[in-house]
Amino acid sequence: MKILIIDNEQSVRETLKEMVLRWPAVKAAVVEADGVETGLQAIAQFQPNIVLLDVEMNDGNGFDLLKKLGWFEFQLIFTTAHNQYALPAIKYSALDYLLKPVDPVELYQSLQKAQHKIEQSVLQQQLQVLMKQFNQQADQAKQIVLKDIDKTYFINVEDILYCEAEGSYTKFYISNSEPIFVSKNLRSYEEMLAPSGFIRTHHSCLVNPRKIKIYDRKTDCGTLILEGGYTIPVSQRKREFVLQYLERKGE
Repeated sequence: MKILIIDNEQSVRETLKEMVLRWPAVKAAVVEADGVETGLQAIAQFQPNIVLLDVEMNDGNGFDLLKKLGWFEFQLIFTTAHNQYALPAIKYSALDYLLKPVDPVELYQSLQKAQHKIEQSVLQQQLQVLMKQFNQQADQAKQIVLKDIDKTYFINVEDILYCEAEGSYTKFYISNSEPIFVSKNLRSYEEMLAPSGFIRTHHSCLVNPRKIKIYDRKTDCGTLILEGGYTIPVSQRKREFVLQYLERKGE
């Protein structure tokens, strides 16, 4: 996580930096700037994820900086000693605004909100890419070559139900066929099958979403039921991604 603090008071920057570096949720790289112009330079060079932006500075104010910047991707948190700036801050789509002196608990809450928005943004980008891949019908006819000890198999990608990691090996489950055990790890096939829309639902499972019939919510994180009755676990870490992917698939 990259965080930029823009404030004309050195003591305020130092205090905010110290609080940010104590933030337990994530490792943060912190950069400082003392005004509008130095802030613009720091944004261009550092490409921050989150900006803590003072309103009143020596060479202008935070709104001047935003006007010069135009469009921006980072999450924005205003810091100010005057609460009359709250409404203008909100109009600039600021995630939050903090009154000085900044309370550490309020700062951490704002940072957590920002982090959540960043994660959601990344998730949405991943989903858009996957849905595009999923809808490319040309990929359905692709074949993959699998080799075990005795034989070489030419398998249509659309016939793969899922792949399961077994140490440094991968076990392929195929529609209307016996499983195929291959001496390559699952990561290799994850990269190979990503263009066909395959999704990682668990650290040991890579699933063909076209074969998903049911999402069962009875367990904590849920279970996928595929064609043929195969059940696939969904990990806590992957649950939200899988749910959003399946919702988009159904649109």
